[in-house]
Amino acid sequence: MTSPRHPWQNHSHFFSACCCRLNSGQTTRKARKGFKDSYAYHHSRQRQAANKARQVELRQQRAAALGDPIRGVTTPFIESLDSQLPPQITASVQEVSHTTDAPSPDQPPPSQANATEEAHLNYYLTKPELQESLDYSRLLSEPLVSTDREQADPVKEAREAKAHEAGHNTAFEAVTRIVSLANATSRERTRANVQRIIDTFGRHSTDTYLRPKAPSLQSTYSTIAEQKPTPRAGPDTGSSEVQIGILTAKIRVLADRYEGANRNDKANKRNLRLLLHRRQKLLKYMHKKERGSQRWTNMVEKLGLTEATWKGQIAVE
Repeated sequence: MTSPRHPWQNHSHFFSACCCRLNSGQTTRKARKGFKDSYAYHHSRQRQAANKARQVELRQQRAAALGDPIRGVTTPFIESLDSQLPPQITASVQEVSHTTDAPSPDQPPPSQANATEEAHLNYYLTKPELQESLDYSRLLSEPLVSTDREQADPVKEAREAKAHEAGHNTAFEAVTRIVSLANATSRERTRANVQRIIDTFGRHSTDTYLRPKAPSLQSTYSTIAEQKPTPRAGPDTGSSEVQIGILTAKIRVLADRYEGANRNDKANKRNLRLLLHRRQKLLKYMHKKERGSQRWTNMVEKLGLTEATWKGQIAVE
C-alpha cells in the first residue's frame, strides 16, 4: 500500500512540467532560427531597408510638392515686388502697336505704355507727373534772352545756356534718385507694393477680363430674387485676393528680416506667424468660394501660392 502524496508534491510536478514545456519551446525556436536560410534572412533585411528608404523619399516628394508654406514659389510678379520693377514683357512695341487681332475678353488689357512700363516711384508720384514738373522747372529757370539783339552778347548767352543745361541735368539726376524706390525705406517700398497689388488684383480692374464663377444649382433654382450688387466707390481694397496679396508682400518682408542674424527676434517671429495664419484663413475661404474660377487661378499663379500655404499646419522654426 502506497502512502498518500503531499499536496506540495503535486504542485512541484506541475511546475516542473510547465518548465519543461517552456524550455522545449525555446529550444525549438532557437533551432528553427539556427537552421534558417541566411540568404533569405539577409534578403528580407535588404527589402526592409529599401522600403524605409522609399518611404523617406516619398515623404520628401510630398513635402516638395506642397511647396514652401511661407514663401511659396517665386514668380515674375513676386520678383517685381522685391526689385520694385514691373514684370518683364517680351512683346516689342511694334508687335503691340501693329496688332490687328481683337482683344480677348479672357486676357488682361494691354499696358498703357505698349509693352514697356516705367519703374514705380516714391511719394505717390507717377512718371508723367515727374516729367511734367521737371519740364516746368526747366522752363522757369531758363536764362532770359535779350530782345535787343544788337546789344546782346552771343558768347555770354551760349555760356549761360550751357550752364543752365548742366544745372538742369544735375537737378534731374538728384530728383530721380530722391523719388526712386531703391533709396526708399522699407515702409515706403511696402506701401508702393500694396498699391500695385490693389491695382493688379482689385476687382475694379479684374472684372473687365476675368470671368466670374458659374452660379451653383441652388442659386439657379432659388425662388429668392437676386439682389443687385452695391456700386463700388473707388478701387477694390477689401476682396479676398487683394488682402491675400497684401499679406504675401508683408510676409516676404518679415521673412527676409527673420533670416540670418535676426532669428532670435521673438516679436518678429510672432508677427510672421500671425500673418501666415491670417493668410491661411483667407486662402481656405477663397478656395471654398472661388475654387476653379479665373480669380483663384490668376491669384495663385501670380503670387506663387502652393497648397502648403493653406493646407496643414504652418510652423515657423
